[in-house]
Amino acid sequence: MNTKPICCLLVVALTCGLLSAQAKKKRNADGTIDLQSEMPADARRLAIGDPAPDFSLKGVDGRIYTLADFKAPVLMVVFLSNHCPYSHAAETRLLPLAREFQDQSLAVVAINPNSPEGVAITELGYSKYTDSYEDMILYAKEQGFPFPYLYDGDTQQTAKSYGCLATPHVFLFDRARTLRYAGRVDDSRFADPTTVKSFDARNAVIALLAGRPVPVERTTVVGCSTKWNSNQAEIAQATEKWKAEPVDLALIDAAGVAALAKNDSNRLRLINVWATWCAPCVAEFPGLVSLSRRLGNRDFELVTISLDDPKMQAQAKKFLEKQHAAPPGRLKRLLKSEGRTAVNFLYSGSSTDALVQALDPAWPGPLPHTIVVAPGGRIVYRYNGPVDIAELRAKLIDELGPYYAPNDK
Repeated sequence: MNTKPICCLLVVALTCGLLSAQAKKKRNADGTIDLQSEMPADARRLAIGDPAPDFSLKGVDGRIYTLADFKAPVLMVVFLSNHCPYSHAAETRLLPLAREFQDQSLAVVAINPNSPEGVAITELGYSKYTDSYEDMILYAKEQGFPFPYLYDGDTQQTAKSYGCLATPHVFLFDRARTLRYAGRVDDSRFADPTTVKSFDARNAVIALLAGRPVPVERTTVVGCSTKWNSNQAEIAQATEKWKAEPVDLALIDAAGVAALAKNDSNRLRLINVWATWCAPCVAEFPGLVSLSRRLGNRDFELVTISLDDPKMQAQAKKFLEKQHAAPPGRLKRLLKSEGRTAVNFLYSGSSTDALVQALDPAWPGPLPHTIVVAPGGRIVYRYNGPVDIAELRAKLIDELGPYYAPNDK
């Protein structure tokens, strides 16, 4: 875990932030990363007592919203995102809070501050959505947002004017639109409401509605760091590093396939059977590799089994190298600790019947064939033919969960 304090704000990024090259980042006297210096040069952090900056942003309903559209005596401006598990978890309390007080003089507006181009693929492992405007429409509908959800990803001017450090980040204003509270929704990063000990935003809302001073005006912000458009260079650098990773292709027999299908790991295992001579296999392969990268920080692994002739091993390996089908770094380390290195295999046996029985007796035979195996060997998904990558991605996220769990590391 990496903690990043800024004055009395603290952002915990974990796998939600780009944490590479931290040695080059500006640090505070205590050695912690200075988040203020990580913000764009034209961004500022609102202080308690500051007026609410105006905005003009498009909502998921197609309407343009400004600050003047919100007339209620108390206004909450909260920065959320489609991809962030902290944001997902906080919404399990935030949405009920908005509904509870919507008839009691509280207006809520949510803003997505993230540039879609500033989000690395490895940061999308907790959602089937990106942070694009189009995906915001789908996400807000799926979650049943009871408030407007606005897009700031193109210019990010609103995020800069409010000083949005992460999602979620709450700003609460009084009738005069003066900032009275800034910080977290509450003190838990998990979805389970019973893990909350300090209901900070709720307490601030209740105080303002009652005309009382907010008990705690500023709290720590725990979430996924704002994805500034300036992240693109770092993302491109990480992509080039991934493309340079070596790709292995090992031979495997039916007994080895049976062991993979047994899945005695703690990971969700996607197994795809393909061949270079199978056009649909070749067409779907980039999508599978993209899934592997996207879920690289989750308990997940992609295993591929080629049905090319063993004499064509070099040709099959060349294809895998072109697709950059190397295991993600975290998985590579786990495999090494387990005494395994390969995720790409070429079936060496002569009997395809033996392969079918070892992998999935329900497999009718044609390629490609894909199964998802839960720990312990239970098949939770199977598809014969080219998969719908979006559908498969949604299934994987459903199995893995959209939130951080207390035992996540």
